[in-house]
Amino acid sequence: MSMILFACVVRVRDGLPLSASTDFYHTQDFLECRRRLKTLGLRLAQYPGRGSAAGHDFNIYFSSLGDVACMAICSCRCPAAMAFCFLENLWWEFTASYDTTCIGLASRPYAFLEFDSIIQKIKWHFNYISSSQMESSLEKIQEELKLQPAVLLTLEDTDVANGTMNGHTPMHLEPAPNFRMEPVSALGILSLILNIMCAALNLIRGVHLAEHSLQVAHEEIGNILAFLIPFVACIFQDPRRLILLIGPNFKVHSWPK
Repeated sequence: MSMILFACVVRVRDGLPLSASTDFYHTQDFLECRRRLKTLGLRLAQYPGRGSAAGHDFNIYFSSLGDVACMAICSCRCPAAMAFCFLENLWWEFTASYDTTCIGLASRPYAFLEFDSIIQKIKWHFNYISSSQMESSLEKIQEELKLQPAVLLTLEDTDVANGTMNGHTPMHLEPAPNFRMEPVSALGILSLILNIMCAALNLIRGVHLAEHSLQVAHEEIGNILAFLIPFVACIFQDPRRLILLIGPNFKVHSWPK
């Protein structure tokens, strides 16, 4: 089985994938690792330089420099120096093929998908060919890692960070307060009765005036509205108490202030 399984190139500032290898492994562990690699790609600006996220069967490696970062999923058997050497070669090839302006203006994922052939070539070279030049590069990377170790993460760290990414903080849900109705006071009952009486008087006077005005002239419609509007206002002045009165289960209550 190959030690370098998947590789991609992303833009550091927003994690936009620019190109990726088209290898497909359908195991559940690998697909989960791909998902977490995508999450980690959104946060590469926090980890400049080299880093790795260790899992059970697969490891994620990333190398970030300038506007471009390269990421890879490797078997646990793959040495870290080999993975970082592969990413460094991939970075040089990509930055030599596309300038910073072209990279910065990319607006859609995998805008440089044609680079996949280069990724496959470099990946195949590291998986199946050993040369003196590669051994020299590996020794150089090993020395650099001794002087400046890579950032070490776990795959679980990517999920924890994803929960608070982009300013989203965990929400603590609390039970909503339980409001209970209280008995209506005597003053409240009196207010409700007077309100209903005023509404009834306005309705009766408005109806009588309407009958008279329609027989005399249409100009009296304004007078009709002068009584009907107060009637409506009385009805909706305190609808909560009115609902309690006309409800199917009549019981006088008042709402908390």
